[in-house]
Amino acid sequence: MSNLDVTHHTITANGIRQHFVEAGEGAPVVLLHGFPETHYAWRHQIPVLAQHYRVIAPDLRGYGETEKPADGYDKRTMANDLRALLRELSIERIALVSHDRGARVATRFAKDHPEAVDRLVVMDNVPTRIVAQSINAQIARAYWFFLFHQVPDLPETLIAGNERAWLRHLFSDWSYNPHTISGEAFETYVRAYEAPGAVRGAMADYRANAVDVAHDKVDADVLIQAPTLALWGAEFYAVGKMFDMPDVWKGMARDVVTHAIPRAGHLPHEEQPEIVNRLLVDFLKDWKG
Repeated sequence: MSNLDVTHHTITANGIRQHFVEAGEGAPVVLLHGFPETHYAWRHQIPVLAQHYRVIAPDLRGYGETEKPADGYDKRTMANDLRALLRELSIERIALVSHDRGARVATRFAKDHPEAVDRLVVMDNVPTRIVAQSINAQIARAYWFFLFHQVPDLPETLIAGNERAWLRHLFSDWSYNPHTISGEAFETYVRAYEAPGAVRGAMADYRANAVDVAHDKVDADVLIQAPTLALWGAEFYAVGKMFDMPDVWKGMARDVVTHAIPRAGHLPHEEQPEIVNRLLVDFLKDWKG
């Protein structure tokens, strides 16, 4: 992202100090990262999108340089974090691009604040409610981290001092090419998760699962109204190979287009950025703010 004027900011909104990066000008496009990432996950998208849009990529509550409070990790509160941040920036309506945990926040945001979303992109995400209602031995094995991360205190204890090995396993196991996240990219994530409270923050995100499922059940029959683009890595065993993703997202959104990204696992935006960027530019082309 060095060839582009990317600026870092912190703003207190919804009671926490939120960090985000910003680039470009025009209609606002917000990028919400997943696990085990930070805003840095979007380094391949920001320069492309910032040629046409005002791009804002926050660190979610508990992640990166954003504050990591003890609570507030249910997706409704995290969606409210974004709503409050947008109000501080005097932004009323956005195009929302999201991945993984960020897509859980974005899905809740689109249902709770439909007036604020013009269009929605979700990447490599099976909605929380769908995972919960589908759980069996095969899914539990693939989603072992979902279960492990919900154990109180133990993950933080075991991961402390071993962040590098933990992240290396996740990035290698979840990528079609296990070397995709390496060098400076890998070191950037290691530094992020070695920071005080970072692992606890990510675990707290998963530990909100029961509350998230309860919220999702209440409006399960409410379809997302914004045009939606659902992308996923064609080769990831826990998403595209385990769930009928077009069917899943047709059950979530009124107007949905779906694409499997070839030769990609869980991180299509990092693994196949040119394909993802092309799809994003096309999907966003009519967004004028």
